[in-house]
Amino acid sequence: MRATMRATALILALGGSLALAACGDSEVAQAPAKTAASGPVLVVRQAEVPNWTAVSAEVATVDQAQVMARIPGILTALSVKEGDYVKRGQAIGRVVDSQLGYQSGAYGAQAAAAQAQAAQAQAELSRTRYLYENGVYAKARLEQAQAAAAAAQAQVRAAREQQKAVGAVAGQGALIAPASGRVLAADVPAGSAVAPGMVIATITSGPVVLRLDLPESLAAKVHPGSAVRVTTDDGTERTGTIARVYPSVAAGQVRADADVPGLDAALIGRRVAAQVDGGSRKGLIVPADYVVTRFGVDYVTVKPKQGEAAAVPVQTAPAGEAGKVEILSGVSAGDMLVKPAAKSGAPTKGGAAQK
Repeated sequence: MRATMRATALILALGGSLALAACGDSEVAQAPAKTAASGPVLVVRQAEVPNWTAVSAEVATVDQAQVMARIPGILTALSVKEGDYVKRGQAIGRVVDSQLGYQSGAYGAQAAAAQAQAAQAQAELSRTRYLYENGVYAKARLEQAQAAAAAAQAQVRAAREQQKAVGAVAGQGALIAPASGRVLAADVPAGSAVAPGMVIATITSGPVVLRLDLPESLAAKVHPGSAVRVTTDDGTERTGTIARVYPSVAAGQVRADADVPGLDAALIGRRVAAQVDGGSRKGLIVPADYVVTRFGVDYVTVKPKQGEAAAVPVQTAPAGEAGKVEILSGVSAGDMLVKPAAKSGAPTKGGAAQK
């Protein structure tokens, strides 16, 4: 009796072990789901894919004009602030040197004294000429009086020119905008002492561009005409092209300017996320509607040469073309993909859920 019970228990234990083993195998390895291949078939081919590289970029202008002080003195007025728009030739401030007023007064007094001496010399010349004509003075005395009158007139002209020069220097105290644009910086407050060459304000000049700082290793692959992608703060993506590459290297970086239509010029100097086309490579590009997303995993339907089609998980990345994605892993060139049926109910990479 005991032997029979032991045999029965052994049989039950073996049966339970086999059942558990079968359940474990089904959880660990699952075969790809078989699906009906009813949609259009696409043969995966390798294609040239742009090699996009993330780079540092900022919104800038082609040039920046600087308003500098041309004479030493006191900044008595500055009529602009950051963000104001100015026109070329517009007066935006004034620098005054108080010493120029004293110099102008001194040269004015010299001019008046020279004018008085010139009048006296002219009167002496008239008297000498009268006496010469009446035989009283010799011709040498007349020539001496003529030379004295000419010298006095020259002194008058010199004093007046010196006075004009002082006035011209004082006129250089006016701060004139060298170009039309927006004021980026005006950090010097009115009342400050300034020196010649000191920057009073900085003004944008020229069209708005996207200024890129490229790694030195990427400089040989980027040239005028290379594509650029920009993502703004609101998520909008814009495309443009490289306009110029500067022929110099600074701190291991090469500077380049890109023309991007629709770039917001409200904040000059703002950093944005940008990518530049650094050449091409081989990749697998397929239409986005051939890829279905289920529970956060992307799938494509692969049709083998023999047998039924199966859903295969793949890893994807955005492609440069609209409506297409790049498959990084999961399929190979030559595989045949089947477009999912419209009734699958899963969202495609194109964005709309199929029902």
